[in-house]
Amino acid sequence: MISDIVIVHHPVSACVPVNHLVTLSVRAESTSDLNYQWFTDDECEVWGETKADLTIKAKKTQCYVCRVNNHSGTCVFSDWVKVKVHDIPTPGLPAQWQGDPHIVINPTSLRVQPAANAALSCVAYGKPAPQYQWYKNGLPLFNETSDTLQIDGASAEDQGSYLCSVSNVLKECWSDAAEVDVVLNDRPTPAALTASDKVALLIGNLNYNHHPSLMAPVMDVHELANLLQQLGFRVVSLLDLTKEEMQAAIEKFIQLLDRGVYGLFYYAGHGYERAGRNYLVAIDTPQPYRPENCVCVQRVMLKMQDKETALNIVLLDTCRKWCNQGEALSAIRPQLPKGNTVYGFATCEDAEAFEVQDGRKSTGIFTKYLNKHILRVDKVTHVLEKVSEDLGRDQLVTDKQAVEVKHTLKEPRSLADPVHTKGHTRELHRREACWRQANELPKKRRLMFLCGAEVEISFSALFSNVLVVFAKVKSTGLGTQDCTIRMSSKPTMEDMFSGSGSFEEMDSLMSGSSCNSDCTLRLCGLQKLKHSLVIKVDLHFTHTKSLRRSTESQKLFIGKPLVASCDLFNQKCGATAGTQQDTVAATQSMDKVASCKGLQKHHVAGTCRPFTRKAECQAKVGVTRWNQPEENDENELCQAMSAFALGH
Repeated sequence: MISDIVIVHHPVSACVPVNHLVTLSVRAESTSDLNYQWFTDDECEVWGETKADLTIKAKKTQCYVCRVNNHSGTCVFSDWVKVKVHDIPTPGLPAQWQGDPHIVINPTSLRVQPAANAALSCVAYGKPAPQYQWYKNGLPLFNETSDTLQIDGASAEDQGSYLCSVSNVLKECWSDAAEVDVVLNDRPTPAALTASDKVALLIGNLNYNHHPSLMAPVMDVHELANLLQQLGFRVVSLLDLTKEEMQAAIEKFIQLLDRGVYGLFYYAGHGYERAGRNYLVAIDTPQPYRPENCVCVQRVMLKMQDKETALNIVLLDTCRKWCNQGEALSAIRPQLPKGNTVYGFATCEDAEAFEVQDGRKSTGIFTKYLNKHILRVDKVTHVLEKVSEDLGRDQLVTDKQAVEVKHTLKEPRSLADPVHTKGHTRELHRREACWRQANELPKKRRLMFLCGAEVEISFSALFSNVLVVFAKVKSTGLGTQDCTIRMSSKPTMEDMFSGSGSFEEMDSLMSGSSCNSDCTLRLCGLQKLKHSLVIKVDLHFTHTKSLRRSTESQKLFIGKPLVASCDLFNQKCGATAGTQQDTVAATQSMDKVASCKGLQKHHVAGTCRPFTRKAECQAKVGVTRWNQPEENDENELCQAMSAFALGH
């Protein structure tokens, strides 16, 4: 006889603490009235429980099933479910617990003798009962899906970092990581040093509103970013930031840091030192120097330490000339004694840092040697010592510049240390999403024009706030010839490199990508972008029959690419009116004109020289570059600053 009873909802298993109230529910459909009876796994009826819902006070682990029958004598049984009970002396469940997995026992690290047996345990409450999946070194272990991971006959292959994913239909969570160390000899083996992730923020300031411009930060930041990526760092590289933009970028960088992460902050540009504190000069910093108009490096380091990182590195290719020594210091709490900080200064106290031209490439001398050694698999302080030794042998800066290294390292950590992600934890996903947000490029597009021509638009990121757009005519219509392309953007984005000494260097960075394009458009300062960016593509062509020249245009909406999506622009409203005007003037100072293939580029033979990375009150007249780096007269500078301060 075919049953007319259909169970549409079976009870679900649960894992709960002792004495927790649990409700098991079954739902069935039939053409007649239904009766219910609950049973336990010892075939005993649960007395008086004849409803669709069974509520029990969990005392012990037990299995349950429900019989559903109608008046005609037809009956069906639900699925068996288990209510697993743990009597664990730990804090109870959250007050508003809805059944999502709640881990109460995390696996703990073990030291195991070869051939010995060991076990890792992870216990979680949940309704439905949680499912387990064990991971080793970030990879799932086949068929290891219980709350206990058994290691039989331990060997070197079992050594590694383990953690457990716990999930049900409501949520997924992750246990703490546990290290299993298989002791291969009587002496304890030091655990290999690893990072849970590596994150780097690189800032280069070169086009200053009130101070001499620099040239080297372009290539220095670009090359260092590529090298750090080879070491496994997630890199955000930015050029020409105002003070508010620097602060906003640093805050985003701090958000990417977490326990066990290696954090690296690099700055190239103007700077100074006052009473042992280092200040970074933003492109909109007015004269004379004032701490409130600059970014304090020591504050950045303290914020990095607050995130419980495993290693904090600050590398400064900037001057450290003393300035405003008599002013009162702002309150900064002392650095925490965690033994995880490294400062690499391009020069020593009250001295300048130099940039020179090496062939056709401008570079800071400190970063030149830093990039030479940074891939070494050595303790980070040893790498900086190599940089110091090479710079000390450079005759261009003899008795003018010397690297200084300060650190509190208590472990031999290296920038080349491997990354152990400890599984796909929530923190790792958050860092990945935030980092991708600042580095995601628009997708390649194909534009079809009415004349039949097809144009491909592609994108490349030279820096996280510098986007290059390439246009290539892929095919022409049957009635068209002599196709050329011009591109422009709305809003118009400033090209910080046109007309500067870094123009040729920027073109050299683009040469590999743009060699096959018909037109390029360079968009700088994306951190200032407040709305969606629109690229206008103008196709100029000649009609084959009439030889008439025509133009067709299309607009391409690409949203807020790269760091523009992070909304770093003017997040604070404390800027003075003068500073705001300066920023607007700088943003609107020049319009971007696309460079088209076949057009001759004209460069004015300007006078240039290597500058120090210290802003001056008044820019001096440029002289022809020579092999000896410039040395500014600090007495003249301080006198000028004092006179300026007294006059205002």
